[in-house]
Amino acid sequence: MNMYSEERTAQMAAYFLSKKGLQMAYIKLIKLLYLADRAALLKWGESITGDCFVSMPQGPVLSQTYDLIKGASFSSNDGWDYWIRDEKNYEVSLRQENVIRDNFDELSDAELEILDDVLLEFGNMEKFDIVKYTHDHCAEWENPNGSSYPIKPETIFRALGKNEDEVNALVHHNHTQQQLDSVINQLK
Repeated sequence: MNMYSEERTAQMAAYFLSKKGLQMAYIKLIKLLYLADRAALLKWGESITGDCFVSMPQGPVLSQTYDLIKGASFSSNDGWDYWIRDEKNYEVSLRQENVIRDNFDELSDAELEILDDVLLEFGNMEKFDIVKYTHDHCAEWENPNGSSYPIKPETIFRALGKNEDEVNALVHHNHTQQQLDSVINQLK
């Protein structure tokens, strides 16, 4: 996995909001973000956000992103709070106005294509329909009975139909990528 990038994740959330009426239930947004990362795992073997995956009672989520959306962790200058505003009734909205493609400079065209595909498939679902979908169709999720469980990437790879040789190769690739990202971050 890549290292977690709050800026990339916030831009993903902002992109979804910019395409779907500028405001939505945060539970729907967190599911769209999870499904986008899952789609990236299927396509490239690594996530877009670099976040950790967890099973929670309402389905699988991105751990650090969930903390940001709930206000349980602090946002960086160009991160979550720059792009996303909390609203009442468990909704969030896009803080920035008149966004265009150039505003999403942390995201490649290929990543935006995944986001568009996720929106096409899931964007019109109601919030609890998308929760039910993740319960029924994300085999990596297991009911934590009120708690939360980490979901290992290899569990997701298996749920996506990868064989054990592919799973092992992808896990090795992700471990190597994490080491490279760590070195790069130390050089900044």
